[in-house]
Amino acid sequence: MPEHRTPEHWTPEHRTPNRFFDRLREAAGEEWMRYTRHEFVRRLGDGSLEQAAFRHYLIQDYLFLIHFARAYALAVYKSDTLADMRQAGASLSAILDLEMGLHVKFCSGWGLDEDAMAAAPEAAGTLAYTRFVLERGMAGDLLDLHVALAPCIVGYAEIAAELMADPATKLDGNPYREWIEMYAGEEYGRVAAAEIVQLDSLYARRGGDARFGDLAKTFTTASRLEAGFWEMGLRLLP
Repeated sequence: MPEHRTPEHWTPEHRTPNRFFDRLREAAGEEWMRYTRHEFVRRLGDGSLEQAAFRHYLIQDYLFLIHFARAYALAVYKSDTLADMRQAGASLSAILDLEMGLHVKFCSGWGLDEDAMAAAPEAAGTLAYTRFVLERGMAGDLLDLHVALAPCIVGYAEIAAELMADPATKLDGNPYREWIEMYAGEEYGRVAAAEIVQLDSLYARRGGDARFGDLAKTFTTASRLEAGFWEMGLRLLP
């Protein structure tokens, strides 16, 4: 079994108490822990998750990505600088032109067909989180939207890093090893790092102490809804 470790490209640079993201995570408290250390995550790590639960999750994650693409299209509209527009546009292009294809290829290895996934009904957990993200973007500004997106974007990197560092995680013979290593890898680590930098930039330009309470509430709610997404997968909830 490979030695477990927290990837060096992730921990030193991004877990600093002065980053805006870290303040949001601290404010979320137990909701963040319920999300990042959910039973679904633990069972991914030790390989005990029912494969039917993982397939259900993969189908809903396909539908989830479609709405994430919509969120980044909204981010382009909500941007008022070319730099922010380019950042959002690049993320939108990455989802549509790369990530969706990779997800479909990954799902095919689990016996899932794209047409069938596209035709599947959205589970309540999928509806709850994706519509919350879009609502925060519509009602608020670009910072509100990114704060709602951050638990997913950064959280997956943190979850995978913690799994890789956890002695209880089993990689040899684990059917979910590819998923864990994908989100623990340097490529996804760069995606999460870029989101943390963007959050810092937006908060410096659009934030301030008067806004922090509302933004922390958005982040906490999004974290709770992410935990609900895991629960949907674990319990095969419709």
